[in-house]
Amino acid sequence: MIFRFRALVFCFIFSLSLSAAFAIEVEPDAPIKNADAAKLSYGDAIILGLVEGVTEYLPISSTGHLILTNALLGLDGDDPIRNQRGELILISDPETATLRPYTIGEAAYAYVIVIQAGAIAAVIILYWKTILQIALGCFGRDLKGRQLAINLICAFLPAAIIGLLLDDWIEAKLGDNVRAVAAALIVGAILMLVVERWRKHGQKNAIHPEDGPSIYDLTIRQSVMIGLFQCVAMWPGTSRSMATIVGGYFAGLSPKHAAEFSFLLGLITLSAASGYKIVSDGSHMIAGLEIRPVLLGCTVAFISAALAVKWLVAYLSTHGLALFAWYRIALAILVFLLAGQ
Repeated sequence: MIFRFRALVFCFIFSLSLSAAFAIEVEPDAPIKNADAAKLSYGDAIILGLVEGVTEYLPISSTGHLILTNALLGLDGDDPIRNQRGELILISDPETATLRPYTIGEAAYAYVIVIQAGAIAAVIILYWKTILQIALGCFGRDLKGRQLAINLICAFLPAAIIGLLLDDWIEAKLGDNVRAVAAALIVGAILMLVVERWRKHGQKNAIHPEDGPSIYDLTIRQSVMIGLFQCVAMWPGTSRSMATIVGGYFAGLSPKHAAEFSFLLGLITLSAASGYKIVSDGSHMIAGLEIRPVLLGCTVAFISAALAVKWLVAYLSTHGLALFAWYRIALAILVFLLAGQ
């Protein structure tokens, strides 16, 4: 266990060193590129990768943090971006049925979704045995794996249906709204504090960390309930991890098991969201942002997410959600103060 942790730390430091090398790389013979086509620098990619990896599985909202980071990096504007040939990237506007320029804000928001691929890879590596068990269960060779697969599919379906219906509206209305993110941070924090107090005082169906069902013991009804909680996280700043962990509490899971179910459910949900965004916006995003910074950010996200997941499971087992709730409140207050200036 210690060896694996040290190996992850080494990989993390190595990736930052490699990223720095990319950042200072000079190509004297390369043609001068249009400035609009290079607005996502290697430095931006490293920062966004770290933010994504650290926050994706913590109950503090990775999307909210990435939206705030995009704003701080100046990647949330309406400036049109161009491809490497200096041509405007045009996309269809469904409201006017005409073509319009693709903006840096749209490209950066798409990247916020696509960069989740790094965090997805981290869970695959850390939970490969459970994932293999699920795969065997799908082929009828592992009964526990089959039950877990059914639970995860039932939990995923609500977000799949509602997400397809509301994706465009959410991106248009809330995609770069920092005040909406701050409001969601506070509401989610209050919910976490209430639920954590309820769990610790043994009210209703609350359990102690060492008791209760495992992720294999959930019923279809409980799985769907967790999936409905996950839908709340479509509002940027709410946190998918927070919503599913809280949903797991109500289903009777301990903090550790609720977090593990959240990781595995995220594997499906994040893969679907990233895949959908790659299909819908991928070609435009790559044309405007370049492929190497995008891949670098995903790599940094992978390593930092692996470290964050290992830490979170250990922390939740003994401390619960309160620390994250107070962090969310402090961050929201700071955002409101900065947004009001």
